Amino acid sequence: MTLALFDLDNTLLAGDSDHAWGEFLAEKGHVDAEAYARANDRFFADYQSGTLDINAFCQFVFAVLARNTPATLAQWHAEFMRERIEPMLLSKAQALLEKHRQLGHTLVIITATNQFVTGPIAKRLGVEHLIATQPEQDANGHYTGQVLGVPCFQEGKITRLEAWLKDHDDSLDGSWFYSDSRNDLPLLERVTHPIAVDADPILSGIADERGWQQLSLRD
Repeated sequence: MTLALFDLDNTLLAGDSDHAWGEFLAEKGHVDAEAYARANDRFFADYQSGTLDINAFCQFVFAVLARNTPATLAQWHAEFMRERIEPMLLSKAQALLEKHRQLGHTLVIITATNQFVTGPIAKRLGVEHLIATQPEQDANGHYTGQVLGVPCFQEGKITRLEAWLKDHDDSLDGSWFYSDSRNDLPLLERVTHPIAVDADPILSGIADERGWQQLSLRD
């Protein structure tokens, strides 16, 4: 199978679902709005600059999951999808996914944003395979506040993808990867077809130097 790999935030979506989830929680009063928004913005700035402490960020995000029941979280997420994610959907991103489907490629979203946030988004986009940072759950489905395994971020995307490839008896031969972020350079350097999508300035410059294709999915 030929893999078509896609980053999610600011690639297939016109925005960052992780940061938007934090904004949603603060706006709805599910957290201490001022303190949470301030920390959420700080972590997002670190991500954009390539300096994010992924483990600290996961502790911050997963604490909210651990304090609430799965039923409550599901209700919040459904509202989040309607209010925040639907406006981020891009017709050109949908067309790109469909192009790879028509070519018979196996579509995979691979994202640092956690499975709780991104699972319903991948389903909405019609992408069966999702590799994301995993929040740990206990036997009853309640979140523990801890990360399960390796966060799917920077080099961690390679680690998680290699495990997925082994499980699916697949390889990166002929593979594609679309991303906007400098944080995805490790994986972009591993695939056959690296493509910068609405790239940040650092990635755009590297793509120019290396002759990688660049495109925009923004309407």
